[in-house]
Amino acid sequence: MKISVIFICMGIAFAVGIVLGPLVITMMRRLKAKQTERDDGPQSHLKKQGTPTIGGLIFLIPIVAVSVTYALIRGEYGLIVPAACMFGFGIIGFLDDFLKIKKRSKDGLFPWQKMLALLIVAGGTACYLYFKGGDNITVLRFDMFAWHAELDIKWFFIPYAVFVLLATTNSVNLTDGLDGLCGGISIIVFAMISCVAFTLEETADMQLFGFICAGALLAFLVFNYNPARIFMGDTGSLALGGGIAAMTLIMRRPFLLIIGGLIFIIEALSDIIQVGVFKASGRKKRVFKMAPIHHHFELSGWSEKTVVWSFWGFTLAMCVFTYFCTCYKG
Repeated sequence: MKISVIFICMGIAFAVGIVLGPLVITMMRRLKAKQTERDDGPQSHLKKQGTPTIGGLIFLIPIVAVSVTYALIRGEYGLIVPAACMFGFGIIGFLDDFLKIKKRSKDGLFPWQKMLALLIVAGGTACYLYFKGGDNITVLRFDMFAWHAELDIKWFFIPYAVFVLLATTNSVNLTDGLDGLCGGISIIVFAMISCVAFTLEETADMQLFGFICAGALLAFLVFNYNPARIFMGDTGSLALGGGIAAMTLIMRRPFLLIIGGLIFIIEALSDIIQVGVFKASGRKKRVFKMAPIHHHFELSGWSEKTVVWSFWGFTLAMCVFTYFCTCYKG
């Protein structure tokens, strides 16, 4: 993949996102699509009440549009799968966000409806990759510097892929709680996956897709960085989780997500641990001041920007480590 093509596509995605930003913000204000903050959360978040949401459209539209357009023009359809996966999860998030607005409530889709919809998209993506993703799609690669191993999971790839997609979308969704947090982390992870793809001839399409996502997310960050003028909502967070998971599955390298996306796992585990201990103790004990863990640091006295920059830095360190341990040829 030519670097010039990547920069052009990334630049177009960024430009489209910059143009869409003010339009989406204005539209959401007119529709009264406003954020509802938790009463038991950090008091500093109460001032965010009423900020427009469903801002995920700012990056989801250019990602899908640029990816599909490139695929149709060049006849290279490898970009369609992750773009379609993002679109599918994004639609579910949009429905959830839309119902929250319509009901004027924190609750959108019923939990069973949301989980069933997520399962359908995850199952469809997993089956397509299994049957159409190539002969080696079921062979997972584990690279750790000089140590390299392969594992062919055969038909088990389908439940494995469904789990990865569902776990990642929900983990990324939990990470979306501070201005610029989820968007910034996702930029770093997408860029890292694409950089790794440059060393792998069989995943050339992923070299481009990750940077298209990064370009569109950079545009979104212009409007989402503290103080945020719009939030991504489930429309954005579910789409991002789907895109990251799909790229990892196509690349057949679990460590890209396990190590590079470690912050997503930490966020999810903090929430699981908090809920588990809280219920087991009869609602008497908490491990964290508030979950997910980014709120714990806020309530411990960290400023919102300090938490965001710290999590960005941690993710960058993990992604650099992931890149070198994956691409080391020794």
